[in-house]
Amino acid sequence: MTGHTWTLLIILAAAIAALITLINSRLRFHPFIALMTVSVGVALAAGQPVEKIAESLESGAGGILGDVGVTLAFGAMLGRLLSTSGATDRIARLIVDRASARSLPWYVTGAAFVIGIPMFFEIGLIVLLPLIFSVAQRLERTHKINGSPYVYLAAPAIGALSTLHGMVAPHPGPLVAVEGLHANLGMTIAVGLICAIPTIIIAGPVYGRWIAPRLDVRPDPELIAKFTGSGDEPQKPQKPQKPQECEEPQEAPEAQEPRKNKVRTGWALAAVLVPVVLMLLRTIAELAYDESSQVRHVLTFTGEPVIAMLIGFLFALFALGYRSGLSPDSIRSSLADSLKAVAGILLIIAGGGAFNQVLEDSGIGKAVESAASGMHINVIVLGWLMALLLSFSTGSATVGIVAATGILAPLAQGGSTLHTSLLVVAIGAGSIGLNYVNHAGFWLVKESFGMTLGQATKSHTAIQTIVSVCGLLMALLVSTLA
Repeated sequence: MTGHTWTLLIILAAAIAALITLINSRLRFHPFIALMTVSVGVALAAGQPVEKIAESLESGAGGILGDVGVTLAFGAMLGRLLSTSGATDRIARLIVDRASARSLPWYVTGAAFVIGIPMFFEIGLIVLLPLIFSVAQRLERTHKINGSPYVYLAAPAIGALSTLHGMVAPHPGPLVAVEGLHANLGMTIAVGLICAIPTIIIAGPVYGRWIAPRLDVRPDPELIAKFTGSGDEPQKPQKPQKPQECEEPQEAPEAQEPRKNKVRTGWALAAVLVPVVLMLLRTIAELAYDESSQVRHVLTFTGEPVIAMLIGFLFALFALGYRSGLSPDSIRSSLADSLKAVAGILLIIAGGGAFNQVLEDSGIGKAVESAASGMHINVIVLGWLMALLLSFSTGSATVGIVAATGILAPLAQGGSTLHTSLLVVAIGAGSIGLNYVNHAGFWLVKESFGMTLGQATKSHTAIQTIVSVCGLLMALLVSTLA
């Protein structure tokens, strides 16, 4: 490597250190501000022409928002419709109502898997809390398990929700990586699901069965009463002030309201699966039909992420919104609130897009490619490790994904379609690991279940780290078998 290459690599290392410092120091910069500030500093330090810097920032931020932002907005509104209409509650109770005590963790896993496809981790957990609390109460009365029934049921939910949130599109993290690495979306969804299923099993029901007897956890009785309907109307648990606000949305006002509206289970499941199926059908059509086929043209159009999410949202709007008895005004207000909840994510994604564009325009991306080719490091492992360290140090999974994606984008250009999709999965898996006190999800789990810091570490942090490691191992396994 030349001296200029080493200079660019040193600038990149300094940029990562500055990003971590700005977010975690007493300044407590919002990740968006930190990303934009560091991007300008990197461009100046790398010698990028001053008149081109603003253009890089605008094209990077605008490009990623154009590709991912609209899709994310539709996903947020779809998730809110599922919650306010009672569809998620319907799906969850259908899955667990007839389960035995021994099989309950597997049924909770199934419910969290279906609900986790369109929902963020925190909102999905809040939606599932009433179900977890009520079923855990039943187990506690019958003494059918050893240890804490709340951990016994929470572990599968945490495992499934976090795995889908980090590793499977249409969640924002995987979508950002898909766009930044130019991966095939349908292939990435399929590979993500293949890697996710065994990961969820190990981190959820298997680890939950082992850790539950070792933790004496019971949530606050008043909180249990509110969530199970035996007291006042349920409400979201109060969380202490966190050291760093994370990227996931923090509000789910309708997720805890009593379910007055009835929706058919079939409609509820269809609303969850429509956009995912459309995206997968696009990949199948591209493999099965030639370019002149009308079927391929139609499925390619409907499988575009923004079109698939629009179709899924409109389907849910009529099937679950208007048909469930919700008034148009309440639906409109609920959807507006859902967009407010993801505003922070959109800003972080925009900042990440600007950062990635500066890395490309300044030549740092090529320097990383040159260094990695000389070190002979597996790109999948490198992507996982960078996302893990950035997520842990900044307290933001989205920052970990967007920064790692920008740094590794040049290395993905020569890879196969499958290899690029596996890199997306590995980066997403890395962003999940070591989820600790600077992540919002850690505090939500800790306070919701009345855990001590040590108990939350042994449950939530351990589960998410298991998800991260298993996701990497599955990606490596698939890459060797392909």
